[in-house]
Amino acid sequence: MGICEGKVAVVTGAGNGVGRGEAIELADQGATVVVNDLGGDVSGQGADKRAADEVVDVIKGRGGEAVANYDDVSDFNGAKNIIGTALDAFGRLDVLVNNAGILRDKMLFTMGEEDFDSVIRVHLKGTWNTMHHASAHWREQSKAGDQPSASIVNTVSSAGLQGQASQSNYGAAKAGIAAMTVIASLELSRYGVRANCIGPGGFTRMVGVARDDIKIKHPEEYTEFDAMNPGNSAPGVAWLASDESKPTTGQVIRLVGNSICVYSPWEMGEQFFSTDQDGNPTRWDAAAIGPILNKYAFKSINPGIAAQSRS
Repeated sequence: MGICEGKVAVVTGAGNGVGRGEAIELADQGATVVVNDLGGDVSGQGADKRAADEVVDVIKGRGGEAVANYDDVSDFNGAKNIIGTALDAFGRLDVLVNNAGILRDKMLFTMGEEDFDSVIRVHLKGTWNTMHHASAHWREQSKAGDQPSASIVNTVSSAGLQGQASQSNYGAAKAGIAAMTVIASLELSRYGVRANCIGPGGFTRMVGVARDDIKIKHPEEYTEFDAMNPGNSAPGVAWLASDESKPTTGQVIRLVGNSICVYSPWEMGEQFFSTDQDGNPTRWDAAAIGPILNKYAFKSINPGIAAQSRS
């Protein structure tokens, strides 16, 4: 028996890459899985049922149980149908894993409005859509006296938590998902729902679009450990989905290759105070702020800029 035995899980964007690995791992750990994938390309164009169907076949071939769903997470009613698929097919929902996403990388000054809106719509709104419908169900279940032991696992990226040039849309969406997940953890704990994030890595279709110097492998080509296997984060998702993760909630966990760590959330650094000669509080003088921040508090993701600012 696996650590997710008896659970019913929805995994969005489960037709390829990270989501595929998560769906298969959850099934291997005993969960029944709704494999959701619209089947579009990396930029969000098109639709193809074969992506989800293939993963369902893989799960069934390994002795698991799964059904496919082809709805678009960015559509509010489509997201409702994704959650409804689990309830209709299996009579319950225990786990929601949000992984569906697209990529449209461009620099800030060349990115079009549609490029920005579409990425935000799929990643950020899509994650909110499924969380909304799932949380409404779990709240109803709790209020009826059947307290859930449910788990939401959302997908973030270093592009949002640490920054990445050419990904203002994608990074903003991922940072928003992290914040939204922390808020969900605060709102839903009373209803027996945990909410956490996983930060995966590896060579996915999205990476293949951004880099032409690497070969994207089919999942079956990973016959031994490879740090760039996008399925490496799947065990972390399975643990967060299981009851073993109680009471972990509101956390952002990075699992890439064979490494794992927990992101520290935004926190206040050292504080400085403006006072007069007698030590009484005063309003800051604009000219006095620079020397304080440049000397003590200024940090930059670009060391060159930081060095220039201090010189």
